[in-house]
Amino acid sequence: MTRDVLGMGVTHFRDAVAANELRVTEAVDASFVRAGEVGAGRDGLNAILWSDEEASHREAAALSKRVERSVGARPTHGSGTELLGVPVAVKDNIATLTLPTTCGSRILGGYVSPFEATVVSRLRAAGAVVVAKTNMDEFAMGSSTENSAYGPTRNPLDRTRVPGGSSGGSAAAVAAGVVRVALGSETGGSVRQPAAFCGIVGVKPTYGRVSRYGLVAFASSLDQVGVFGATVDDAAAVMEVIAGRDVLDSTTPPEPAVPPYRAAAHESVQGLVVGRPKEYFPSSLDPRIRERCDRALHVLEGLGATVKEVSLKHTDLAIPVYYIVAPAEASSNLARFDGARYGLRVHGDGLRGMYEATRSAGFGPEVTRRILLGTYVLSAGYYDAYYKKAQEVRALIAGDFASVFAGRVDVLFTPTTPTPAFPLGAKSDPYEMYLSDIFTATANLAGVPAMSVPIGRVDGLPVGGQLIANHFREDTMFRAAYALERALGQEAHR
Repeated sequence: MTRDVLGMGVTHFRDAVAANELRVTEAVDASFVRAGEVGAGRDGLNAILWSDEEASHREAAALSKRVERSVGARPTHGSGTELLGVPVAVKDNIATLTLPTTCGSRILGGYVSPFEATVVSRLRAAGAVVVAKTNMDEFAMGSSTENSAYGPTRNPLDRTRVPGGSSGGSAAAVAAGVVRVALGSETGGSVRQPAAFCGIVGVKPTYGRVSRYGLVAFASSLDQVGVFGATVDDAAAVMEVIAGRDVLDSTTPPEPAVPPYRAAAHESVQGLVVGRPKEYFPSSLDPRIRERCDRALHVLEGLGATVKEVSLKHTDLAIPVYYIVAPAEASSNLARFDGARYGLRVHGDGLRGMYEATRSAGFGPEVTRRILLGTYVLSAGYYDAYYKKAQEVRALIAGDFASVFAGRVDVLFTPTTPTPAFPLGAKSDPYEMYLSDIFTATANLAGVPAMSVPIGRVDGLPVGGQLIANHFREDTMFRAAYALERALGQEAHR
């Protein structure tokens, strides 16, 4: 190709398409060519599970007709051109009408949803082309994308290492240049952690800011749809499209209205108060990650922000709380996968035998482990001791954030992960794997927005810095992220 179509930022590309300076089909062609180059299937990165090149081209052709009817029209919110012609990848637990939705599991092998997730409908309405469904840890249970029934995804920057999880396929697709933007899902860090491992931007919005309708449930009080972007602006452009009230999801409130996140690109951080939670900088933190974080904080100070040390004193309880609440909700949500209605069915001795045989064959070891744990903590005699107590401590964690933000702190800055991407197969101990989310699970438990941005590298591997804001203040979070990305420039990637 004569130009790097996929190297263009989302809004630059969209404007070029709207002005008829670029054909919609160019980006779709480029995306599939790039997927072939990096081996996005099982013989390469294994980032993509499902795609239909012919269907994507038909969709691109239909969009071309839309462009012909509206050449010169300025792309505005609700115009149907906000993401005109932009190729997007979607995690395999987000329902689509045109491609399978298997959640990376054998138990949903071949399943195609009869309805589409609200976020996917909004992407299509804005002119985006869904070109692929991406690999993931089975039912979003994992931190490395090694738990997929379809094999592990590899990190594009070092194929001997994991891309993070559970949304590792989406992160790898963006980092490898197959697409500029992708959707993932978060329950305890599954967008931010892989974004950090792959050196890209990952956004988890406020709980309720983005509709969960069509997102296959893992832990309903924690699950959210998130966004990966090659840059802060790419992620912001997609967030503007998918955020907002949805009558199909009662957790999405009518207010506050969704602000234009991209407007934050032009705002100064002068006077912004940035909190540095001491619990996220323990003595055990890799000193090289600490140095990258301190440098990022120094950059924000140089731009006029004030850095203030704060305390979130219940942070060390986040992982034990998360691994009681999430499995408990998972044991309830995954009860529907029994072979009776859809997906895999393995015949057994009677109805109970069919249930047992189907679930034993269909679920992998990590999903089985969490269902058993969740069922145990919800059982008679243990509910109060475990689940109820975990919810009480969860309230304390949320209270920590509320107190800090009430104390005139605008945004928090922390490491996204305690280490860079680790080698495939390196973490065989489940608890050691769970600790990969030690800095991210708190935001899910509290329901506050958070995002990861690249802030440098350690031994050639990306390091992410995490920004956390108050409920529905994604605009403040983007304001700091834009400023940090702009100031760090190429330093963020070396």
